[in-house]
Amino acid sequence: MTDDNGDGFERLWTPHRMAYIKGEGKPTGPGEEDGCPFCEIPKADDKSGLIVARGEKMYVVLNKYPYNSGHLMVVPFRHVAEYSAIDPAEVAEMGALTQRAMEALRAVLGPHGFNIGINQGQVAGAGIAAHLHQHIVPRWGGDSNFMPVIARTKTIPEMLEDTRERLAAEWG
Repeated sequence: MTDDNGDGFERLWTPHRMAYIKGEGKPTGPGEEDGCPFCEIPKADDKSGLIVARGEKMYVVLNKYPYNSGHLMVVPFRHVAEYSAIDPAEVAEMGALTQRAMEALRAVLGPHGFNIGINQGQVAGAGIAAHLHQHIVPRWGGDSNFMPVIARTKTIPEMLEDTRERLAAEWG
């Protein structure tokens, strides 16, 4: 939603971002019992948790505060902080779910490429450092326009719930 307050500036209102800015839903400590959202999400139904798919050891979920449309994360069910602490079966499933996520994203959203990675630790940019998660961010040519550069704002053209529905249907 935009408006003009008579000063010649358009404003894009994104009030849902205030929860992220205030740190709502962030854990109070490193333990599972400290309010880890990645431990809570799988307890909900897939639709309300924005879960696209569940594996045996991991699940795939839409990022509630996405960098781009379709921004997914592969998250272990087990509360673990370090990539080096997951076992070989978890490593394999994370890789397989990442591949499947890319296929689903290509089929549903048609990205030109992807950023895939793990921000290991708070100093490296992990918003929730206590629970490992791998990002899969679809990218399109020209998707970095003036909005994030000048206005520090990303425009996401589809509601998360709608994206989740389309990706879950494609996943099968």
